[in-house]
Amino acid sequence: MPIHYSLDVPRGGSGGVGDLGALPSLIAALPDHAIVRLDAQGRVNGWGTAADTLFGWNAEEILGHDVERLFAPGTAGTLIAHIAPGGGRKRETADDQCRHKSGASFRAITSLTSIASAGGAVEGFWLVVRDVTEERASASSIEASAILLNSILETVPDAMIVIDDHGVIQSFSATAEKLFGYDEAEVLGRNVSMLMTTPDREAHDRYLSRYLDTGERRIIGKARRVIGLRKDGTTFAHELAIGEARGRGRRVFTGFIRDLTQRETAAAQLAELQSELLHISRVTAMGTMASTLAHELNQPVTAVANYVETSLALLQAGAPGSDAIVQEALAEAAAEAHRAGKIVRRLRDFVARGELDKTVEALSDIVDDACALGMVGAATPSIEIERAIDPTTGPVLVDRVQIQQVLINLMRNAVEAIPGEHGGIIRVTARPQGDFAQVTVTDSGAGLAPGILATMFGAFASTKRDGMGLGLSICRTIIEAHGGRIWAESRPVGTAFHFTVPRAGRETRDD
Repeated sequence: MPIHYSLDVPRGGSGGVGDLGALPSLIAALPDHAIVRLDAQGRVNGWGTAADTLFGWNAEEILGHDVERLFAPGTAGTLIAHIAPGGGRKRETADDQCRHKSGASFRAITSLTSIASAGGAVEGFWLVVRDVTEERASASSIEASAILLNSILETVPDAMIVIDDHGVIQSFSATAEKLFGYDEAEVLGRNVSMLMTTPDREAHDRYLSRYLDTGERRIIGKARRVIGLRKDGTTFAHELAIGEARGRGRRVFTGFIRDLTQRETAAAQLAELQSELLHISRVTAMGTMASTLAHELNQPVTAVANYVETSLALLQAGAPGSDAIVQEALAEAAAEAHRAGKIVRRLRDFVARGELDKTVEALSDIVDDACALGMVGAATPSIEIERAIDPTTGPVLVDRVQIQQVLINLMRNAVEAIPGEHGGIIRVTARPQGDFAQVTVTDSGAGLAPGILATMFGAFASTKRDGMGLGLSICRTIIEAHGGRIWAESRPVGTAFHFTVPRAGRETRDD
């Protein structure tokens, strides 16, 4: 008769499990094992509370059904073979796929033992089932983690050594083997000080003991440069970083070692090269400074010459009322001479320190002065100058002389781009662009030849027959020193040069 045993079992009879009177205590001691009784034909006729939990069926739902119902479809064949007459009647522990009432399958360890009557005939079976799904998943996860860790240790560029709290080597990565020349088997179980030189070798165990006693971290978590000792007796510099880990009552220290040999060799070679380049740069700087001064001073010196020549011509002509004109011309010549001196001082300071004398300036004033100075000595008197300064641009924070020099260079280039026999227009505009002011100088000349844009701001790049190619290079240096940028744009008619400088309001907001 079918039985539902909530720790109750059929009375009488004995089998492979010994005294059945002790079975309730056995079942209570194994709550994670579902114990199912089968009749001789493999039908369920005994069902415990642990089986309720594991399979989801209660006794009323499962009693009298074939045992195959407890297994995933097509997986109970070997179990049925043991139950069948002549099937051996005893099944060793097996790994099966069992089935929950919901239809979900799970991994389980099962065992089958026959129940014999007093006369020796098989009258049923005990089926013991234990769910091992989580156990196998955990084992698979651990195995996958171990595989991943081994893969990392085989490929990580830094050597890795693990020691215990006595300084004994527990792990030695493949990179460490290459770096120190030892196989892992040669170093496991030995003190890590074997890889060190004096005085670190003698002091290592003392350092470790002090840390274990006091907990004071002096090297853990910090990278430091130390000297390592290879198997062949050679030494090498490396960067050592040490980490600590604790778990299950154990404490281990992991050392990550990065070979510095190539880096320090390269640094020594670089230092030697820099020393040679420094000597060359001193010689080159002299020539560059001379060329730069010649280019920058050309405009004020030319203006001085023009004013003086005009004054001389007026004096020679003896024209009535020319004294006032001569005085004004000489005053302008003196101003240009002073400006030349400022250029020399500013350029010297800029080259020596890379610093700028920034002040808050009205951009419109800088543009006006540059337009006047840029047109001094222009060979094309019919050129018109148009200025359009957006009033919302506001003041700028710049070195006035330097930015004035940029504008003069661009103005002179614009003048030279316009053919002498024709009139033309040079337009200077300024507008706000975020924290910067964008200034644009546009001419109505012939425009730029293809391919010029990519190189025109480089040193010694010039499209003029007698040009030195330093003007635009100097402009770029000045603008970039202000934190802005400069660029050119070829248009259907003429060329536009743009540059940006910081607005004074940006510095106020930054503070």
